[in-house]
Amino acid sequence: MKRILLFLLTNIAVVLVLGVVCSLLGVDRFLTRQSLNLPMLLAFSAILGMGGSFISLALSKWMAKMSTGAQVITEPRSAQEAWLLATVEREARAAGIGTPEFAVYEAPEPNAFATGMSKHSAMVAVSTGLLRGMTQEEIEAVLGHEVSHIANGDMVTLTLIQGVLNTFVIFLSRVIGYFVDGALRRDDDRGGAGIGYFITSMVMQVLLGFLATLIVCAFSRWREFHADAGGAHLAGKRKMIAALQRLQSLHEPSTLPQNMAAFGIAGGVANLFATHPPLEQRIARLQQEA
Repeated sequence: MKRILLFLLTNIAVVLVLGVVCSLLGVDRFLTRQSLNLPMLLAFSAILGMGGSFISLALSKWMAKMSTGAQVITEPRSAQEAWLLATVEREARAAGIGTPEFAVYEAPEPNAFATGMSKHSAMVAVSTGLLRGMTQEEIEAVLGHEVSHIANGDMVTLTLIQGVLNTFVIFLSRVIGYFVDGALRRDDDRGGAGIGYFITSMVMQVLLGFLATLIVCAFSRWREFHADAGGAHLAGKRKMIAALQRLQSLHEPSTLPQNMAAFGIAGGVANLFATHPPLEQRIARLQQEA
């Protein structure tokens, strides 16, 4: 409940801030009595769509720590923590990125994720379930997978895609709403927008947002194969395959927050809304690679 409340409050705050920005810039006045100001609507949509995505990215590490309770480890308290920090540092150096923060969070299922604003200010977090359920070699491969997500710039790329899609969802939903409202009120010369505009815009934003989610999920699945290949390069192909096979035997439904799920290691169900390809496909892809 705390995670959901935090997520909702953060998104409400982002929307309110962007609404104020739009008002100050004057781009929220795209509806006139006679027409729809398309350039101003596009500017409004871009501020909400792109701005919301990048603010979420900027807050991603903070959100991850708050929503999962992840504890960043700076000074190792055990031999295992010393090895984990050294492994992340070694793999980051091999991948050509700054050493990310390393954190551990309490969760029974084996999982891990990477998040952060850039390649040089990221964070890798693993669950206690993963540390308990995997061997050292398998953990090394999982860390390599997450470091590869960072090195590949997946977080920023996904944010860009989400921002562009959000922009067009907001823009098109209001354009469609305007024309539907006009058709319903063709004998009404009062001008402005009627209830048809607001209802149609909301419905279309949901429907178009649904389609946008399919695109984002497809991109996420595609990037997982690249992160697996990166993990195999950093830790070894045998170790990466062993880690995925271990996940098959240990996997439970993920409890990662929605905004972290796209960069988790756990496999997803094979459907259009899965952020991860099925584990058997990922294993087969690695086995086929030279």
